[in-house]
Parts: sequence; structure tokens; C-alpha cells
Amino acid sequence: MNEPIWITKGTLLSMHAALLQRFGGAGGLRDEHLVDAALDRPRNRFCYDEPAPDLCCLAASYTESIVGKHPFVDGNKRTGFLAAYTFLGLNGLQFVATEVATVERTLALAARAITEADYAD
Repeated sequence: MNEPIWITKGTLLSMHAALLQRFGGAGGLRDEHLVDAALDRPRNRFCYDEPAPDLCCLAASYTESIVGKHPFVDGNKRTGFLAAYTFLGLNGLQFVATEVATVERTLALAARAITEADYAD
């Protein structure tokens, strides 16, 4: 697989701000280093996991990292999902799921009721 198109920090911060503006919530970063760590995780998996994960697994890594690390004061689940959705789109894949299923699975991931691998499926 060719190297994917990655989500940039600027894009992630813009997505987070847009989500808060549209749906509400407290703004701000809880820890900027956690943003960097969340963005680096899919790249590290791509470089070092054997076999290399597919795009859906890398997208799930964005979500799990953002949801699990809580780099933002608010909106981590929304931002984590949107990062995965955007990553898939940038790399030529269309996300297909109902809104209800998406919310349920993202909440389950946040509650650690499912794994990152489950989320990727």
C-alpha cells in the first residue's frame, strides 16, 4: 500500500473548532502533546505494524487515539469520528454506516466496550 494522506494538525484543530461551533461545547486543548500523539499513532502503525494495517484500521486509530487520550476539553468523540471519516475520504474510501450505528460504536469505543479493531470493522 502506498503511504496514505494523513490528517494534519491544522486540519484536526479546524475540524474540532467547527464541530464545537456547530454543536456546542467548551473550546480549548487539554494537552497539545496529546493531539500530536493522537495524530502520530496511525502513522506509527503504518510504519511499524506487520502486516501493515489497512486504511480502515488506520482510521480507527485516529478515533481511538482522540477518544482515548482526550486531547481536547470537549468534543473528543465527535472529533475522533470526524478525523477517521475525513482520513478515509482523503484516501478514496467512502464511509458507509447509519448515524445511529456510528454514534453507538463511537460511544462503545469511548467506554472501552469494543476494541479499536472492532471499531475498524
